[in-house]
Amino acid sequence: MKNQTTSINLKVIDTLYKAFTESDIPTVLELMDEKIIWNEAEGNALANGNPYVGPEAVLNGVFIKLAEEHEYFNTKDIVLHEMYEDKVLATLRYDAKRKDNGALIDAQAAHFWILKSGKIVGFQQYVDTKQLADAANR
Repeated sequence: MKNQTTSINLKVIDTLYKAFTESDIPTVLELMDEKIIWNEAEGNALANGNPYVGPEAVLNGVFIKLAEEHEYFNTKDIVLHEMYEDKVLATLRYDAKRKDNGALIDAQAAHFWILKSGKIVGFQQYVDTKQLADAANR
């Protein structure tokens, strides 16, 4: 039998990815706690702003930059993994195309989410940062 909290956590993260896919960034931001601590993978150019604290910091430091640098930036092949103590692991791929040089990205990634009372309080990205850097510097 599933723990009710875990089921709620999976629903929150599933809702987040569906909203991101539909470019519904307001819904994505609403799922975050006002003091969320968001960390991009070390070696990712966006990690320069780590940690991003609060939804506004994530919007300005991550989402807007992704939109500025990419013709499209999507997530695909998302699998959510239930974990203990209000944590969810998502394994996925990034599907993107850079604006500046047309480089295509198909990168393996993992997202580690921490939730509390139905809100996201923590995020850690793991991604093939070499592929991201190679695409940016092509």
